[in-house]
Amino acid sequence: MKTEQSLTVEENLLIERLHSLRMSGMADAFEAQMMDPNADLLSFMERFSTIVNHEWQIRFDKKFRRFMKQAHLRYPDACLDDTIYDPARKLDTTSIERLATCHWIEEGRNLLITRMTSSGKTYLSNALCISAIRQLKTVRYIRANTLMLELEQARIKSTYLEYVTALSKIDLLAIDDFGLMELDLDKCRDLFEVIDGRDGRKSTIIISQFPIKSWFDLFKEHTYADACLARITDKRHSYRLEMNGISMRESEK
Repeated sequence: MKTEQSLTVEENLLIERLHSLRMSGMADAFEAQMMDPNADLLSFMERFSTIVNHEWQIRFDKKFRRFMKQAHLRYPDACLDDTIYDPARKLDTTSIERLATCHWIEEGRNLLITRMTSSGKTYLSNALCISAIRQLKTVRYIRANTLMLELEQARIKSTYLEYVTALSKIDLLAIDDFGLMELDLDKCRDLFEVIDGRDGRKSTIIISQFPIKSWFDLFKEHTYADACLARITDKRHSYRLEMNGISMRESEK
């Protein structure tokens, strides 16, 4: 079997150059081929594809882990497994499968997930977030109360504009527990700034146990209610999933 010492000067030079170009994955795959006495059984295209794909996978995995960390998901292991087809959950599985392709995110459309407490709304939203991250889209999951607090802190620290601008650039923003916070005038204004900065360009998931028809009354300032809901709930720009099935907590007992 070929040993490391038997690599030619030219082979070692190529490996060094690949490392210098920060293509260590390609360097490792190339070296493995040079050490494999059966490598010549493969075609040039097969060998070259193996080298390139090894580098691509390393970079993808690294970027995926970074995007996952930045997403702050509540359920980082969430997935669209067979439980979504359980009739007792009463899910629109056809729509969920289509949403998992993430075409709606590329179109800058929104998704509203509503209804029953403990029906798996957060888990499903996180699974869709992971589908987006697998396509290397930037994602942030955040509870509505936390979002309001972070906006308030950003204003105190004079970093409000930077914070809102950063949110406007995220491909998919998932806001959970919408409706469990009081939306006074300042919070109405803050929520509008976030929604308006993303409107028509980036996608937002709103998760709430309250039906959409009751959202207007959550706002203390109705002018902002009109402005926010026009951007969030417009049927031409938003998809909807209602989860009226069994409680997932009860089903786990």
